[in-house]
Amino acid sequence: MKLIKVIAVSLAMLFGSAQAQNLSIATGGTGGVYYPMGGGLASVLSSKVPGMSATAEVTGGSVDNLNLIGTGKPYVGFSMADAAKDAKDGEGKFTNKKIDLRSLLVLYPNLMHVVTVESTGIKSMKDLKGKRVSTGAPGSATEVMAFRLLEAAGLDKDKDVKRERLSVAESVNAVKDRKIDAFFWVGGLPTAAVTDLANSPGMKIVMVDNAAEVGAMNKKYG
Repeated sequence: MKLIKVIAVSLAMLFGSAQAQNLSIATGGTGGVYYPMGGGLASVLSSKVPGMSATAEVTGGSVDNLNLIGTGKPYVGFSMADAAKDAKDGEGKFTNKKIDLRSLLVLYPNLMHVVTVESTGIKSMKDLKGKRVSTGAPGSATEVMAFRLLEAAGLDKDKDVKRERLSVAESVNAVKDRKIDAFFWVGGLPTAAVTDLANSPGMKIVMVDNAAEVGAMNKKYG
């Protein structure tokens, strides 16, 4: 499942004065793609834009980033397009709190990862029933999309899985320690934490096919 990643910015910043300023770049967890990309962007802006000092901040992900943009402070943030649309329209995690924002550019296509290891016996989305599953960190778009994908598979996120809310790095460690059976992650390729799991001795990584659920998701959420 491909999803789109964008950089969003608050209107307050977009139309603010062009004077020297500090800029915070809201990224994600250290085990994902956002944080190293945000660090690179901060370095370029600080070195190439006169008077600007930019820093990358670790956050929970898209939802957290959009809420930070909504404060009106000098933030730009990475977000999945679905989460940015919800924020702009005041829907989903942003019900009754629309955020004035603009997308600056499209960065890259994201992929939905549903990750497990061979020893769990999980081969399809329906096999997640009764399993210990991380649906992503609080404040992340991974959590938003995980809930939608579980729903499309006919699974109740609160009743049919034993749910944890872990970052991608925490999820990988939990799989290694046999504390969870699978995890969701929405991110670019490669994601360092997922690569780490794939290279772990004694474990064979399995990417659970979710193509059958895409139609139901698109029908409800577009």
